[in-house]
Amino acid sequence: MRFEAYSSEHTKAVGSILCKGKEINLFQPAREFIPMINEVFRTLVEVTKDIPGASVENHKFCTSVHYGYVDEKSSPMIAQRVHDVLKDYPRLTLTHGRKVLEVRPLIDWDKGKAVLREGNRGYGILVSSVPKESKAFLSLRDTSEVKQFLKSLVRWKEQMSNVGS
Repeated sequence: MRFEAYSSEHTKAVGSILCKGKEINLFQPAREFIPMINEVFRTLVEVTKDIPGASVENHKFCTSVHYGYVDEKSSPMIAQRVHDVLKDYPRLTLTHGRKVLEVRPLIDWDKGKAVLREGNRGYGILVSSVPKESKAFLSLRDTSEVKQFLKSLVRWKEQMSNVGS
């Protein structure tokens, strides 16, 4: 069986993996950025290594610079160093989170677009403690509700398997 997930405008972004003997094509619009992200990761590790509490993580398609354990006075220095590094990478963008700076490819792509709605291949789920406007199919309040939901899916799948036998 072959699963395909691709768009004609992003054919270069399609990769494939072998899973349980089946070839699965992956739609990864950021794949071409991986070498650049790796390079930026190494540079950011180097330029932040003298700042106690700073840490840099490579998440394959983005790099995160965490400064939650950094002295308050050093926070602006981290931001400046990250900005200085990114000046050489116009195809990357910087986003901010809670005590984290994330370097990502500058592409029109997000988790919501990653869900393939054609042919009922996927449904978005929003996990948030506060109601938000979203195109998600389902909204759950926290990770305990996600766990409960996933367990109910497994039970449903097991029941469906038993019906067919």
